[in-house]
Amino acid sequence: MNSFWAKLRLIPRPAWITGCSLAVVLTLPLVIGPMQFDREMREWPLLAKVGLVSVLPVVILAYSALVGFIYADAKRRRMRHVMWAWLALVPYFVGVILYFILRDPLPTPCPHCGLDVGPAFAFCPGCGAPIHPICSHCGKSLRPEWSNCPHCGTRMVVPGAAS
Repeated sequence: MNSFWAKLRLIPRPAWITGCSLAVVLTLPLVIGPMQFDREMREWPLLAKVGLVSVLPVVILAYSALVGFIYADAKRRRMRHVMWAWLALVPYFVGVILYFILRDPLPTPCPHCGLDVGPAFAFCPGCGAPIHPICSHCGKSLRPEWSNCPHCGTRMVVPGAAS
């Protein structure tokens, strides 16, 4: 649950302001106009009127927050954040679905200098320190949990292990 609140704090303030403003601007005319003067809407049960007036702003605010989250998350992942925010506005959630399928992994900080480094980088572009283990035979980047190099098949030597 803590992760949810951390991601919610990622949404920029202008997205919340835009969502609240749109919710008021689009719901208020509904309350003032058709609900007061339309004969059919006046006969609706109170629960239906309250439901319409309360669900519409929630949907508008949630969609605005989702676009804001995509903007901030794409910026954090060093992607084209403005483009992804505009694509998130495409109808039928096509842009939203594409974003969550195609988004890049989060950069990780270099253990030596703290610079954010992409997950595919073997060395830090700031200080040149190795980010991932390197194969001694072919020089390709490896994951710490691998026991053999997937590129050349060389058995990995674990530091401190007896051979």
